Amino acid sequence: MRYLSVGAAIGLTLLSLSTSLSGQRRDDQVDARSVALFEKGKAARAAGNLAAATDLIETALVVDPRNRAAYLTLAEIARAQNLPGKAIRLYREALTVEPNDVAALQGQGEAMVQKGAVERARENLARIQKLCPKTCAEGTQLAAVIAKGPPIVSAAAQVAKQDAQEKGNN
Repeated sequence: MRYLSVGAAIGLTLLSLSTSLSGQRRDDQVDARSVALFEKGKAARAAGNLAAATDLIETALVVDPRNRAAYLTLAEIARAQNLPGKAIRLYREALTVEPNDVAALQGQGEAMVQKGAVERARENLARIQKLCPKTCAEGTQLAAVIAKGPPIVSAAAQVAKQDAQEKGNN
């Protein structure tokens, strides 16, 4: 009699555990709607419409935040628009989904160099070298970007950029 209540509790626990696990997707399985929106966004990017591409790919991420390829593509768009800070954040999101993504580490490192954070880019290069025991293309490309250094911006260009930002804020 006293084992009946314990057995019933264990049985209900196992039943609820098994039903909750059967309804979940695998971690590496991305929602098909997100993939479809991402493909439309890639097509818009190829057509040169970066605003539409950004909107579609961001919508794909809302549908499924595990779409690592969407983060990478958005980061590439941000770098093309000369927004290295935004690109670094997007690459970090991709690395949250897959910490050993060599392409994300390379892209983030290049964006860091673009922003002037060369030491942090070297940390990414060290991580790539640990992940690729032999020489890999991503590590070689990042090493070349680090060796080249951050872009040189003249004082006149910085003043013009600040003026444009102030006008945008007003």
